[in-house]
Amino acid sequence: MSRIRSKNTKPELALRKALFARGFRYRVNDKRLPGKPDIVLPKYKTVIFVHGCFWHKHEACKYAYTPKSNTQFWIDKITSNVERDRINTEKLTIAGWNVLIVWECEVRHTYKRDITPLIDNLINSILENQPRKISMKFYEERENKISIVAEETFEYPSTPNKTD
Repeated sequence: MSRIRSKNTKPELALRKALFARGFRYRVNDKRLPGKPDIVLPKYKTVIFVHGCFWHKHEACKYAYTPKSNTQFWIDKITSNVERDRINTEKLTIAGWNVLIVWECEVRHTYKRDITPLIDNLINSILENQPRKISMKFYEERENKISIVAEETFEYPSTPNKTD
């Protein structure tokens, strides 16, 4: 158990790599938020937890089993993890964050299969909760005045008519 990582796991790295390739920029394990989410997308006010099936008791998953030795310890441990996850999710939701949970088994062995459908569903979940903001900048020309964003209006002198 000492070799089990709490961050930078293979499923988490695969997910981060795929999100980055799609143009999403994020923070990793932000300590300012409850539960230190694995991926924080501040622009979209969204956090993503990559949960291990065993440690967070993924229902109906073959990886979420109860060990045969020291059973009561593991039941208490995993139950407290699930309760802590519920409390952290509630705190984040109250604070206005969109919370997404990705399970290890969904991303597991990504080198053997394509995770594009998972990433597409995840991106849709991120974007569907966002208000649509469209920012447009117009460049316009009026008579001899040319307006350019971030510059003051400058008036160009008229070109003299050539009379030969």
